[in-house]
Amino acid sequence: MQVIDLSHKIEAGMPCYPGTPAPFFREHCSLEEDGFAEQIFSMSTHTGTHVDMPSHIFRNGLSLDAFDIDRFAGRGIVLDVRDVSGGIIDIELLRPSFSLIKACEFLLLSTGWSRYWGTSGYYECYPVLSTEAALWLAGFGLKGFGMDTISVDASDSPDFGVHRILLEQGTLLIENLADLSPLLHRNFIFCGFPLKLANAEASPIRAVALVDCVGYS
Repeated sequence: MQVIDLSHKIEAGMPCYPGTPAPFFREHCSLEEDGFAEQIFSMSTHTGTHVDMPSHIFRNGLSLDAFDIDRFAGRGIVLDVRDVSGGIIDIELLRPSFSLIKACEFLLLSTGWSRYWGTSGYYECYPVLSTEAALWLAGFGLKGFGMDTISVDASDSPDFGVHRILLEQGTLLIENLADLSPLLHRNFIFCGFPLKLANAEASPIRAVALVDCVGYS
Protein backbone atom coordinates (compact mmCIF):
# COMPACT_ATOMS: atom_id res chain seq x y z
CA MET A 1 0.00 0.00 0.00
CA GLN A 2 1.25 3.48 -0.92
CA VAL A 3 0.43 6.46 1.30
CA ILE A 4 0.41 9.82 -0.49
CA ASP A 5 0.43 12.95 1.67
CA LEU A 6 -2.07 15.59 0.49
CA SER A 7 -1.47 18.08 3.31
CA HIS A 8 0.48 21.31 3.51
CA LYS A 9 2.92 21.84 6.39
CA ILE A 10 1.70 23.98 9.29
CA GLU A 11 4.40 26.51 10.08
CA ALA A 12 4.98 30.17 10.85
CA GLY A 13 4.50 32.40 7.82
CA MET A 14 2.41 29.86 5.90
CA PRO A 15 -0.38 31.00 3.56
CA CYS A 16 -3.68 31.71 5.32
CA TYR A 17 -7.01 32.98 4.04
CA PRO A 18 -7.03 36.81 4.13
CA GLY A 19 -7.98 37.87 7.66
CA THR A 20 -7.16 34.50 9.21
CA PRO A 21 -4.28 34.78 11.69
CA ALA A 22 -1.12 32.85 10.93
CA PRO A 23 -0.16 30.06 13.35
CA PHE A 24 2.07 31.10 16.24
CA PHE A 25 4.69 28.87 17.88
CA ARG A 26 6.53 29.44 21.19
CA GLU A 27 9.00 27.30 23.11
CA HIS A 28 7.55 26.24 26.45
CA CYS A 29 10.20 23.83 27.71
CA SER A 30 13.71 23.18 26.45
CA LEU A 31 16.09 20.25 26.67
CA GLU A 32 18.73 22.52 28.20
CA GLU A 33 16.56 23.89 31.04
CA ASP A 34 13.88 21.24 31.55
CA GLY A 35 15.32 18.03 30.20
CA PHE A 36 12.59 17.77 27.56
CA ALA A 37 11.26 19.85 24.71
CA GLU A 38 7.71 21.18 24.47
CA GLN A 39 6.07 23.87 22.33
CA ILE A 40 2.93 25.96 22.62
CA PHE A 41 1.15 26.93 19.43
CA SER A 42 -2.07 28.67 18.46
CA MET A 43 -3.88 28.61 15.14
CA SER A 44 -7.25 29.06 13.49
CA THR A 45 -9.41 26.01 12.90
CA HIS A 46 -9.15 26.93 9.21
CA THR A 47 -5.35 26.73 9.06
CA GLY A 48 -3.71 24.90 6.18
CA THR A 49 -5.35 21.77 4.81
CA HIS A 50 -8.65 21.67 6.69
CA VAL A 51 -12.25 20.51 6.63
CA ASP A 52 -15.31 22.75 6.98
CA MET A 53 -18.46 21.65 8.83
CA PRO A 54 -22.02 22.94 8.23
CA SER A 55 -21.74 25.09 11.39
CA HIS A 56 -19.07 27.11 9.57
CA ILE A 57 -21.86 28.71 7.54
CA PHE A 58 -25.20 27.86 9.16
CA ARG A 59 -26.25 29.00 12.64
CA ASN A 60 -27.86 25.65 13.46
CA GLY A 61 -25.53 23.58 11.30
CA LEU A 62 -23.84 20.45 12.59
CA SER A 63 -20.44 20.84 14.22
CA LEU A 64 -17.57 18.37 14.19
CA ASP A 65 -18.94 16.51 17.23
CA ALA A 66 -21.93 15.32 15.19
CA PHE A 67 -19.83 13.28 12.75
CA ASP A 68 -18.46 9.81 13.43
CA ILE A 69 -14.84 9.19 12.52
CA ASP A 70 -15.79 7.06 9.50
CA ARG A 71 -17.31 10.19 7.97
CA PHE A 72 -13.79 11.37 7.17
CA ALA A 73 -12.63 8.41 5.10
CA GLY A 74 -13.87 6.73 1.96
CA ARG A 75 -13.44 5.97 -1.73
CA GLY A 76 -11.92 8.90 -3.56
CA ILE A 77 -11.38 10.12 -7.10
CA VAL A 78 -9.44 13.06 -8.50
CA LEU A 79 -10.69 14.82 -11.61
CA ASP A 80 -8.31 16.84 -13.76
CA VAL A 81 -9.60 20.41 -14.24
CA ARG A 82 -6.20 22.04 -14.74
CA ASP A 83 -7.20 23.31 -18.17
CA VAL A 84 -10.40 24.98 -17.01
CA SER A 85 -11.18 28.06 -19.07
CA GLY A 86 -11.90 31.36 -17.32
CA GLY A 87 -11.40 30.01 -13.83
CA ILE A 88 -14.97 28.65 -13.57
CA ILE A 89 -15.50 24.90 -13.22
CA ASP A 90 -18.88 24.41 -14.85
CA ILE A 91 -21.22 21.46 -14.87
CA GLU A 92 -20.34 20.56 -18.46
CA LEU A 93 -16.74 19.93 -17.40
CA LEU A 94 -17.86 17.50 -14.69
CA ARG A 95 -20.80 15.78 -16.37
CA PRO A 96 -18.66 13.31 -18.41
CA SER A 97 -17.38 11.91 -15.09
CA PHE A 98 -20.89 11.16 -13.80
CA SER A 99 -20.29 7.44 -13.26
CA LEU A 100 -16.98 8.03 -11.46
CA ILE A 101 -18.53 10.65 -9.17
CA LYS A 102 -21.52 8.42 -8.44
CA ALA A 103 -19.19 5.60 -7.34
CA CYS A 104 -17.00 7.70 -5.02
CA GLU A 105 -17.44 9.22 -1.58
CA PHE A 106 -14.82 11.98 -1.82
CA LEU A 107 -14.52 14.03 -4.98
CA LEU A 108 -11.28 16.01 -5.28
CA LEU A 109 -10.53 18.46 -8.09
CA SER A 110 -6.97 18.93 -9.30
CA THR A 111 -6.76 22.54 -10.49
CA GLY A 112 -2.97 22.71 -10.27
CA TRP A 113 -3.25 25.74 -7.99
CA SER A 114 -1.13 24.18 -5.25
CA ARG A 115 1.91 25.12 -7.35
CA TYR A 116 1.36 28.71 -6.16
CA TRP A 117 1.45 27.76 -2.46
CA GLY A 118 3.71 30.24 -0.67
CA THR A 119 3.29 32.97 -3.29
CA SER A 120 0.88 35.89 -3.64
CA GLY A 121 -0.61 34.17 -6.69
CA TYR A 122 -2.18 31.53 -4.46
CA TYR A 123 -4.80 34.05 -3.34
CA GLU A 124 -5.66 35.41 -6.78
CA CYS A 125 -8.04 34.21 -9.51
CA TYR A 126 -8.06 30.58 -8.39
CA PRO A 127 -10.66 28.28 -10.04
CA VAL A 128 -14.02 27.77 -8.36
CA LEU A 129 -17.20 25.83 -9.03
CA SER A 130 -20.10 27.52 -10.75
CA THR A 131 -23.36 27.62 -8.82
CA GLU A 132 -24.87 25.14 -11.28
CA ALA A 133 -21.98 22.71 -10.81
CA ALA A 134 -22.25 22.95 -7.02
CA LEU A 135 -26.00 22.25 -7.16
CA TRP A 136 -25.37 19.25 -9.42
CA LEU A 137 -22.71 17.83 -7.12
CA ALA A 138 -24.94 18.35 -4.08
CA GLY A 139 -27.23 15.66 -5.45
CA PHE A 140 -24.62 12.90 -5.24
CA GLY A 141 -24.62 12.58 -1.45
CA LEU A 142 -20.85 12.82 -1.26
CA LYS A 143 -19.11 12.57 2.09
CA GLY A 144 -16.71 15.31 1.03
CA PHE A 145 -15.61 17.61 -1.76
CA GLY A 146 -12.10 19.04 -1.89
CA MET A 147 -9.86 21.33 -3.94
CA ASP A 148 -6.21 22.34 -4.03
CA THR A 149 -7.15 26.01 -3.55
CA ILE A 150 -7.53 28.33 -0.57
CA SER A 151 -11.34 28.21 -0.78
CA VAL A 152 -14.13 26.58 -2.74
CA ASP A 153 -15.61 30.08 -3.18
CA ALA A 154 -14.03 33.10 -4.82
CA SER A 155 -12.41 35.52 -2.37
CA ASP A 156 -14.93 38.21 -3.33
CA SER A 157 -17.97 35.95 -3.05
CA PRO A 158 -20.81 37.91 -1.38
CA ASP A 159 -22.58 34.88 0.09
CA PHE A 160 -20.14 31.90 -0.02
CA GLY A 161 -22.62 30.17 -2.33
CA VAL A 162 -20.64 26.98 -2.96
CA HIS A 163 -20.09 26.55 0.77
CA ARG A 164 -23.82 26.97 1.38
CA ILE A 165 -24.98 24.62 -1.36
CA LEU A 166 -22.72 21.71 -0.43
CA LEU A 167 -22.66 22.09 3.35
CA GLU A 168 -26.45 22.32 3.45
CA GLN A 169 -26.54 18.82 1.92
CA GLY A 170 -24.00 17.51 4.44
CA THR A 171 -21.09 17.39 2.00
CA LEU A 172 -18.02 18.40 4.01
CA LEU A 173 -15.55 20.75 2.32
CA ILE A 174 -11.79 20.24 2.20
CA GLU A 175 -9.62 23.21 1.28
CA ASN A 176 -5.90 23.79 0.72
CA LEU A 177 -5.14 20.28 -0.46
CA ALA A 178 -1.62 19.75 -1.77
CA ASP A 179 -0.74 18.51 -5.26
CA LEU A 180 -3.40 16.03 -6.39
CA SER A 181 -1.94 15.15 -9.78
CA PRO A 182 -0.26 11.90 -8.57
CA LEU A 183 -3.77 10.51 -7.97
CA LEU A 184 -5.19 11.10 -11.44
CA HIS A 185 -6.65 7.90 -12.93
CA ARG A 186 -5.98 5.92 -9.75
CA ASN A 187 -8.23 4.24 -7.21
CA PHE A 188 -7.58 5.24 -3.62
CA ILE A 189 -9.06 5.65 -0.17
CA PHE A 190 -9.11 9.25 1.00
CA CYS A 191 -8.56 9.96 4.70
CA GLY A 192 -8.85 13.43 6.19
CA PHE A 193 -9.09 13.01 9.94
CA PRO A 194 -9.73 16.17 11.99
CA LEU A 195 -8.63 16.91 15.51
CA LYS A 196 -11.25 15.80 18.05
CA LEU A 197 -12.38 19.33 18.89
CA ALA A 198 -15.55 20.18 20.78
CA ASN A 199 -18.14 22.34 18.98
CA ALA A 200 -15.76 23.02 16.09
CA GLU A 201 -16.90 24.46 12.77
CA ALA A 202 -13.67 23.31 11.11
CA SER A 203 -10.39 21.57 11.84
CA PRO A 204 -6.97 21.13 10.30
CA ILE A 205 -6.60 17.62 8.91
CA ARG A 206 -3.80 15.32 7.82
CA ALA A 207 -5.16 14.45 4.39
CA VAL A 208 -3.73 11.33 2.77
CA ALA A 209 -4.58 8.92 -0.03
CA LEU A 210 -4.15 5.19 0.45
CA VAL A 211 -3.42 3.69 -2.94
CA ASP A 212 -3.73 0.00 -3.91
CA CYS A 213 -5.74 -0.82 -0.81
CA VAL A 214 -6.87 -4.41 -0.43
CA GLY A 215 -10.63 -4.54 -0.63
CA TYR A 216 -11.12 -1.31 -2.59
CA SER A 217 -14.16 -1.62 -4.82
